[in-house]
Amino acid sequence: MKRVSIDVGGTFTDCLVLDEEGVLHEFKASTTYPEPAFGLLDALTKASVEFEQDLDTFLGDVEVLIHGTTLAINALLQGRGAPTGMITTENFRDVIEMRRGLRDLDVSMFNVFVPPYKPLVPRNWRIGVPERIRYTGEELTPLDEDAVRAAAEKLKADGVESVAVCFLYSYINPAHEKRAAEICIEVFGEGRVTPSHEILPVWREFERFSTTTVSAYVSPIVHDYLDDLEDRLRAKGFKGNLLMMLANGLVQTADQVRDRAVYLLASGPAAAPAAALNLAEPVAGDNLISVDMGGTSFEVCAIRDGEVPKTTESWVAKHRVAIKMVDTRSIGAGGGSIASIDSLGLLRVGPASAGADPGPACYGKGNTEPTVTDANVVLGYVPTDYFLGGDITLDGDLAREAVAGLAKKMDRSTEDTATAIFNTVNAQMADLITEVCTRRGYDVRDFALVAGGGAGPAHAASLAAILDIDKVVVPSAAALFSAFGMQTMDLGRDFARSYVARTDAVDPAEVGRLFEEMESEAVAEFAKLDVARDQLTFARTAEMRYVGQFHEVELEFPSGPVTTESVEKAHSDLHELHEKLYTFSMPWVPAQFLTFRLVVTVASTPFELRAEQGTDADASSAIKRTRTCYWEGEQIETPAYDGALLKVGNVLEGPAIIETKTTTIVVPKGFTCRIDERKNFVLERTAVGADAQPELAAAGRNA
Repeated sequence: MKRVSIDVGGTFTDCLVLDEEGVLHEFKASTTYPEPAFGLLDALTKASVEFEQDLDTFLGDVEVLIHGTTLAINALLQGRGAPTGMITTENFRDVIEMRRGLRDLDVSMFNVFVPPYKPLVPRNWRIGVPERIRYTGEELTPLDEDAVRAAAEKLKADGVESVAVCFLYSYINPAHEKRAAEICIEVFGEGRVTPSHEILPVWREFERFSTTTVSAYVSPIVHDYLDDLEDRLRAKGFKGNLLMMLANGLVQTADQVRDRAVYLLASGPAAAPAAALNLAEPVAGDNLISVDMGGTSFEVCAIRDGEVPKTTESWVAKHRVAIKMVDTRSIGAGGGSIASIDSLGLLRVGPASAGADPGPACYGKGNTEPTVTDANVVLGYVPTDYFLGGDITLDGDLAREAVAGLAKKMDRSTEDTATAIFNTVNAQMADLITEVCTRRGYDVRDFALVAGGGAGPAHAASLAAILDIDKVVVPSAAALFSAFGMQTMDLGRDFARSYVARTDAVDPAEVGRLFEEMESEAVAEFAKLDVARDQLTFARTAEMRYVGQFHEVELEFPSGPVTTESVEKAHSDLHELHEKLYTFSMPWVPAQFLTFRLVVTVASTPFELRAEQGTDADASSAIKRTRTCYWEGEQIETPAYDGALLKVGNVLEGPAIIETKTTTIVVPKGFTCRIDERKNFVLERTAVGADAQPELAAAGRNA
């Protein structure tokens, strides 16, 4: 049986098939709007053709289909979610607008041009009802069911399609919230009601309310998409399991995530760091910077000591999302990013993108604005006749015309303008990498760069030069980076329960009860999938801080019965972890627990790319042609290698271009490229080329 992973991105839909022999097969198709399911089926059809099967027969042989999608995050970013209302505790309807006084971290407080935050739910659609649960879980004010029904009916009459139910202290006692949700379901129907205790059962009202409204906002779109996708797949003969890639780095069945749509935010990019670790660790160690540059966006994740970082501190489109997410940062910088001159006369690249349709000017679909891909075509880096293995023929004349139009405004040559576009987008990406590392206290030079995405390998070496990084790994599956990561993911679910107490006053029995409650919920959920308890792995953690701190840290919590000793061990571990993260600890300051977490997983079927041996460094037999390329203003006839003909052990020196079926790898002057035993492309700065690097770095910084 085959195992398939599909990542639907903003420009391309990536499909990776692991066959019965353990061999990976790569396919790409254009993402289709507004129905991404069509592009997904197009990618599967390409796969079926290579396996010499019709689509029905091919899908009948697929045991597992793992799917990552940008559907939810695009709906949030573009404001295309459902009209959403909120029913909350009386007098607390403004919690999501006050935001605990927090402001946007990426915007100067002196920028008067930034409009005030606009909540997803307008104030007239936020309705308070009489009810109150105390912080102890005791009922203070009974739920007014008539008020709930009246509020739901008013929202329905106003055109609201989805409702978030957010009550105080529902994470301790969800009885009122459950009953209110039942009433709302009677009015709105299944799949249109989102209670906060099912999304984020932890303390801090703003974080819980905001995350719940985000989930409610995208829930109808996710529901409709999954229903339609499952129907289409079943109609085409698919009988296996459809699993969804989640933002927390786990996968779940479509049924499990259907009512928790917020977990599909950053669904695809969340898998990229796992791919980087799996593919690059053997050759580059466990300190890695994972970058994924597609057609629309650029994502970064800093992996330290082999651990993929996660966070509960995310902001997506100015909305607070407090679920556990893989800690990636993103900007609008991709192959389709549009270059333009701003009001100050400066060159800007992105965040606007040409997307998949019409795409860059060289696609010949009507776009006339220059993009990063057009610049790469002008510079000779990207082939016009072998883009996506020849599936798409690029028009070099149209790319040149688009860049020339911008060159005229800049009073520069077309080639110089293309170089400026290339350097500018590189500088933007390098700035993001530096920011991600600096915020964590890391020196970027201590890391290797792992480049993924269809556009990433063309820019990776230049990024390394700007950042003073010596090694770049371009995986063999770079163009399907996230899709590969999905193949390595475990089926699982994370749980959380808040219990705020100082370490010297915590009740071990209560903590034990919370863990038992989460474990029982997990066992019951996995039993529906015919997974027994002895097949599950339980990992406990606790969020702790010193009393008076604003932020907390998450540390491992001992398994087994919760005792005074296990609580004391967690307290001791806090000092050690705090010292490691921030170079100091405060053992004389009281500490407190905030939230206890449990991650329950079923290990995925293990697989490993086959390693090959090779000692021949001569790569000349893989040269397919030469073409004129521009390297920092210098015109050079550059060898273009056929990536499929390169063998393990081959070494080539820059400047050079490597053309593969799904991406193009640019090897600039001052770099060598070696093919390792897993067919990864390992780029390293050479001693001779070191003298040339300051010029390349300066070009990126000064763009």
